[in-house]
Amino acid sequence: MKKLTLSMLLILLFSGLYAQKKILIEDTQKVIEAAKAELDEAMKAPDGNLYLFAQKYQITGSFEIKLTIHEKGKVATVFVEKNEGGSIKSQNMFKDYLMKQKFNFKMPKGNDYKFNYTFNFN
Repeated sequence: MKKLTLSMLLILLFSGLYAQKKILIEDTQKVIEAAKAELDEAMKAPDGNLYLFAQKYQITGSFEIKLTIHEKGKVATVFVEKNEGGSIKSQNMFKDYLMKQKFNFKMPKGNDYKFNYTFNFN
């Protein structure tokens, strides 16, 4: 019985890992569209991780941010282009949080993608 349970657990674990495989996106415009779509989802109430972060730390205002993403979906740089109504403290806290973000798709190695995104917290 223990072997059967262990076997079933291993099968579920490996099938879950296989299902988590990330999609490779090679076209520049499609990479940017996919990144913006993920950010849109992260900003949605009530479950988006960026929405929840802003609620927890009472971040308000609007931030236009230039993001650079690097291979494996990692955020490489975060530069605030415009801050309307947000404090410098919350801006810096949000920038630090964005640097820890990782997108759920793969990109070609050695490529960086830059784009602007406006985060509105009201």
